[in-house]
Amino acid sequence: MYRYFLILLFILGCSAEPYRLEIIRIKGSDTMLILTRKLADEYMNRNPGTSIYVEGGGTSNGIKSMIKGEVDICTASRLLKAEEAKLLADYYGTLGMYFLLAKDALSIYLNPANPVKNLTRVQLKEIFTCKIKNWSELGGNDENIIILNRMPNSGTYLYFQEHVLDGEEYCTEAEIYSTTEAVIEAVEDNINAIGYGGIGFGEDVYHATVDNVEPTEENARNDTYPITRYLHFFTSKSPTGKIKDFIDWVLTPEGQKIIRQEGYIPLWEISF
Repeated sequence: MYRYFLILLFILGCSAEPYRLEIIRIKGSDTMLILTRKLADEYMNRNPGTSIYVEGGGTSNGIKSMIKGEVDICTASRLLKAEEAKLLADYYGTLGMYFLLAKDALSIYLNPANPVKNLTRVQLKEIFTCKIKNWSELGGNDENIIILNRMPNSGTYLYFQEHVLDGEEYCTEAEIYSTTEAVIEAVEDNINAIGYGGIGFGEDVYHATVDNVEPTEENARNDTYPITRYLHFFTSKSPTGKIKDFIDWVLTPEGQKIIRQEGYIPLWEISF
């Protein structure tokens, strides 16, 4: 009887289709890390044969890994820089593909106890380049401003530098943090701190108005809020198979619903 059981197992093993696990590797923007993990988890729930690994590390590191072929998708909170595009073209003979995933507004984080509630773009530039150093210059307390900044490999860092500082160098006195969550914690702990990050973060900090405009979904969508940007997926070539299927799914109403739930702005108005 035991011999017949072994023969049956052998026949079934030979006739069964081999199990094949599809793997997608994603790396890049720390701003998009939690969002991408949520999207990946939901997609994997719907596609049990697919495993998606998601890492942060910053947009710059994600682009480097994509060019080296270490990941399938790079998450990016900015567009490629000229030198990055050249590397991609030299290596693959193409500029790759990019996909708009969502829209985001960059909030200015303040401690709720700070009496300053509105800042202009000019004032922000002067704060983050160390031209304004005391809150009293802005109608606040007579206290030194503590500037919180992101790592230089962050897409958010570069976007803020280009669109708020007009390309000027950041103040060298700024404290550097690797993630948006770390910036928020520091703002929560110090009344004199100021930082920046996505509007989907920071429930316990005050999101300052900029030029008297609130950082809301509606104001970002209609471009009245002055610090808005798109979030992207990059691939080194035209995606196929499960990689394409995942990207396509993110752009469906189901994927865009998760984007809204995580505090970001869907690409279009959708009734959920």
